[in-house]
Amino acid sequence: MPNLRQLEYLVALADTLHFRRAAERSNTTQPTISEQLRALEQRLGVQLVERSTTKVMLTPVGRQVVDVARRIIKDTTVIRDIAAGASQGLAGLVRMGLAPTVGPYLLPHVVPKLHKAHPDLKLYVREDPPAKLFEALEDGRDDLIVTPLPTGNVPQAHVKLFDEPLFLTVGADHPLAARDEVQLADLANEDILTIGPGHQLHDAAAALSAEAGAKLRPEFEGSSLDMIREMIIMGLGVSFMPGLYVANELLRDPDLKCFVLRDRPVVRTVAMIWRRSSGREEQFKDLAKFFKDAARALPHVKAPRRLPSETN
Repeated sequence: MPNLRQLEYLVALADTLHFRRAAERSNTTQPTISEQLRALEQRLGVQLVERSTTKVMLTPVGRQVVDVARRIIKDTTVIRDIAAGASQGLAGLVRMGLAPTVGPYLLPHVVPKLHKAHPDLKLYVREDPPAKLFEALEDGRDDLIVTPLPTGNVPQAHVKLFDEPLFLTVGADHPLAARDEVQLADLANEDILTIGPGHQLHDAAAALSAEAGAKLRPEFEGSSLDMIREMIIMGLGVSFMPGLYVANELLRDPDLKCFVLRDRPVVRTVAMIWRRSSGREEQFKDLAKFFKDAARALPHVKAPRRLPSETN
């Protein structure tokens, strides 16, 4: 029978259709993936992957095996979660996915305290856009994720960590920089820069642009907050930046000025999310409480809003 690692390699290749990217996602080497998948094909006695110099494709049998492999990997993750959840306190390995607009500005304030309080807990951390984080959580590649909540329902168990304002950020030589305050109507016909699709920040910027009569500029979408920052300084437009990034990177930059819109303050809610089927719910709730408590000391962060119907 195939081993679990071989099935994980096959699923990674099915998702990427590229041996190098599958190896990067699996934290291994391209020769290892190729060797293990050939061994899997030999063990099963069928061809799973069509290989050529220009592309990689799954055979019809390969696609069927991938469907079963996904279920096996997910069920194995549930078994591991149940076993890990039986341990006492925060310990063991937790695979955490983080939104790149959150992780670098949150973790440095949390991880040192977390390690000191719970030295037996090991966090394996990786970044991905929120849309991909939810996929990785559902597939079992991540145990939990920390990301801004999307609009609408969240299908998984979650705890809100904090609310974070979005700051209108303009270049120091932009006409709005001379003002003491800015309101939404002042953005009419302005060029709005934002990070690419797949991020909650992109969706928020698009909604605000439509409401204000501003122009979202997809041709100038940034791959990171730092890239957007440089485009603002170069005069390509203005943007909305999350509060932790503003506090860590922008407030001391003389080339920028940041505002909370006077008549339309905008916030996003950052949450820790895990599968409802996880056997480690109590452990994850303890971890969420630790993150929430640590976040209270951070600038531009507030306790999350709670709707009457919410229990978390």
